Amino acid sequence: MQLVGDSEHVEVRPGLRLRVIRWGSPSDRTPFLLVHGLASNARMWDGCGAALAERGHYAVAVDQRGHGLSDKPYDGYDFVTVTEDLLRLIDVERLDRPVVAGQSWGGNVVVELGWQAPERVRGIVAVDGGIIELASKFPDWEDCKAQLTPPNLLGQRWSRMEGMMRAAHPSWSEAGIVGSMSNFERLDDGTIRPWLSLDRHLQILRALWEHRPSSRFPETKTPVLFAPADSGQVSWTADKRAAIAAAEAALPGQVRTEWFSPADHDLHAQFPERLAELLITESTVGLFS
Repeated sequence: MQLVGDSEHVEVRPGLRLRVIRWGSPSDRTPFLLVHGLASNARMWDGCGAALAERGHYAVAVDQRGHGLSDKPYDGYDFVTVTEDLLRLIDVERLDRPVVAGQSWGGNVVVELGWQAPERVRGIVAVDGGIIELASKFPDWEDCKAQLTPPNLLGQRWSRMEGMMRAAHPSWSEAGIVGSMSNFERLDDGTIRPWLSLDRHLQILRALWEHRPSSRFPETKTPVLFAPADSGQVSWTADKRAAIAAAEAALPGQVRTEWFSPADHDLHAQFPERLAELLITESTVGLFS
């Protein structure tokens, strides 16, 4: 299995190059575009992308603007712009109506994509995301910002962070650990720096706070697969189940939900082969066939 895909920077608009990772080769089978979450990166999809290619499918993962090894413009982190980035990437990569899977914030991004351009994609997959409406929990933006601003990790030792990552996720594959550590730049002194800067992180967080995927669902013609994680936290999962039930009722087209339980938020890193199998099944004989 080709676990680490071929990496390249591609220009999707003047002055913006995005790093993409590719597995497999284009064929007549359904292609996949894999989109990470907030403060994450394309390598979180290593295991899933490799598993898709093993089954004969072409898969492309992307570092969204500001993340990973992609360019980091000061602005453009709103949903209109990041969705347009993906549409341009689909053109540049010559992906013929791909299934687009996005995790967490990336799930909300692909919901926006499916609503905006149903003719461009075969279906969308929201991996523990797509239903995030932060304003329902934090009516005030300043409260949301105070609660969800990430900790300052500058100066943290790479070795310590890696140890903490392995201890927190004992069920993850090595690919998942490597993918998670790829959220950081390793500095010469052995410390880390997040690839996504704090100011850009907060721009995305504000856009996510403003986003209302529930307003998109009634007008979404693209088939939607939800792949949520049940972490075992009863109240959190209950809220998630209610939001997904509301989305299923609102969506006018085809929709299905496949729960992963028990599962971490980054279930694409925890269960890459199972997720890949789900994507292939829905693309060959299921929702997207």
